[in-house]
Amino acid sequence: MVDEEKCWRAVAARDASADGQFWYAVGTTGVYCRPGCASRLPRRENVSFHASCAAAEAAGFRACKRCRPHERTPVEAQLAAVSKACAILAERQPSPTLAELAREVGVSPFHFHRLFKQVVGATPREYARAERRARFGAALDAGQGVAQAAFGAGFGSSSRAYDPASGLGMTPGARRRGGRGEAIRFAVAHTGLGWVLVAATAKGVCAVELGGSREALVASFTARFSGARVREDRRALRDWLEQITAFVAQPDHAIELPLDVRATAFQAQVWRALRQIPPGSTATYAELAAALGRPRAVRAVGQACARNPVALVVPCHRAVASTGALTGYRWGVERKRALLERESEAAKSHAPRGRAAG
Repeated sequence: MVDEEKCWRAVAARDASADGQFWYAVGTTGVYCRPGCASRLPRRENVSFHASCAAAEAAGFRACKRCRPHERTPVEAQLAAVSKACAILAERQPSPTLAELAREVGVSPFHFHRLFKQVVGATPREYARAERRARFGAALDAGQGVAQAAFGAGFGSSSRAYDPASGLGMTPGARRRGGRGEAIRFAVAHTGLGWVLVAATAKGVCAVELGGSREALVASFTARFSGARVREDRRALRDWLEQITAFVAQPDHAIELPLDVRATAFQAQVWRALRQIPPGSTATYAELAAALGRPRAVRAVGQACARNPVALVVPCHRAVASTGALTGYRWGVERKRALLERESEAAKSHAPRGRAAG
C-alpha cells in the first residue's frame, strides 16, 4: 500500500528522490512515470499510484518514453550495486577483497568503497565483520559448539571468537549456555507507561524493556539469561534508570547511554536511523528503508525495529506504517500511542513562540 497524498506531493514537487519508491499513472494518457518525471503535471483526479512497474502495466498503463520508468536511473544502478555487494558479503566465506567485490558489482574499487560507505554507513570490511558476528551469534543460539559456530561464521579460528572485538557482549560459550558465567545487573521502576526494566553488563546497557507487571517483566528477562549471574542492583544502575524514567515523564530529548547490544549490520543501520528521528516526529518504514538506500527493504526494516533490545533508547516507537497506523510495537500499541502523544506535547511546549505584537 502507498500513502497517496504523500505520493502526490512528491509528484507535484518533481521529487526525484522518490524514484523507485512508487510510480504514478495518468488515466487520460494511459502512461505511467517516475515521481521525478519532467512531463506536464497532470490533474490530481486523473492520477493513480502503483508500487511497481509491473503493477502499473497490469493495470493497463504503458511506460513513459520521457522518464523511462522501467529502466534504472544511475542512482538506482548504484544502489543495486551496493545491494548486490551486501548479499555477497552476507553469504560468501571467506569475504572477497575490496577489488574482487568491486569487480563483481561493476564499479571501480575507489568509487565503490566511497559509495558503499555513503549508502550503508560502514565500510565493506566493517559490514562483513558485522555479518560474521551475526552468523556466529545465531549459530551459538541454535546450540552449535563454539568451534563449529566460529568456523561456520568465517572466523579463522575459534580463539578469534573470544576476541572482545567480536562484539558479542559476552564470551561465545556463555552466550550459547544462556549467558552462563556472565554477570548482568538489572533494575526496575514504575513509570507513567507501566514498568520499565534496565539491564547492563560490564560494557553497558544490554536491555531496556517495558511491561505492565513487575513480576512478569523480571521473570521474562531472567528466563532468557538463565545461565547468567543475574541480580537486581538498583543502586549501581540508578543513574541510567533515572534517565529512562525522566524520558518517560518528559520525552523531549534523546537518551544517551553506553550500550552493549548485538546487531547485524542492517539492524545497526536501522537503529542508527531511528535515533536520528527527533522526539515528536515519526517516519514510515518505507521512509526509513529509502533513507538507507534500500527502498524495497520495508519488511526488513520492520523486523529490525521489532528486534530492538533497548526500548526508548533506540526509539522504534517513532516508526509507523505508511498509512500512519501504529502497528508492530513489541511493547504494545497503546504504549506506543501514549509515547508519541507525550512526545508531540513536549515538542509543542518547547517550540519557539512568535513575537508578541505591539
